Amino acid sequence: MSNAARSRSRSAARLAAVQALYQQEMEGTPTARLIKEFHDHRLGATIEDAQYIDAERSFFDDVVSGVEARREEIDRAITARLAEGWSLKRLDRPMRAILRAGAYELIARSDVPVASVISEYVDVAHAFYDKRESGFVNGLLDAIAKEARAAPAR
Repeated sequence: MSNAARSRSRSAARLAAVQALYQQEMEGTPTARLIKEFHDHRLGATIEDAQYIDAERSFFDDVVSGVEARREEIDRAITARLAEGWSLKRLDRPMRAILRAGAYELIARSDVPVASVISEYVDVAHAFYDKRESGFVNGLLDAIAKEARAAPAR
């Protein structure tokens, strides 16, 4: 697979992961069933004459299951960077899904460059929000990255 194709496939996986996390929060779908549903009916599917880019399934699976497995740690990282008086519950569900997926990658996927993670989730935010919210995603994920990817003290 070329780098460009892999990049598109990962972008599709990230968007699908955000959609899956949103759906899971709405419906309480168990993670394994949610992943299977996306594999069977969403990833790379043609829906209403639109062909969806085939997402990198293993990457999608990792983000969705990783967010679920590390939700408390991820939510603490996000909450610690919200303005005073704000809580995760005050953010709407798509924003929570975007931030959780991005935070998971920054915390757990050191193989993925910080700049790639942040720019990808800012792009996902553009699909749902205006520029102000995309800037919020950028700033919050950047703050998480500074701690999650900090060089160990010597």
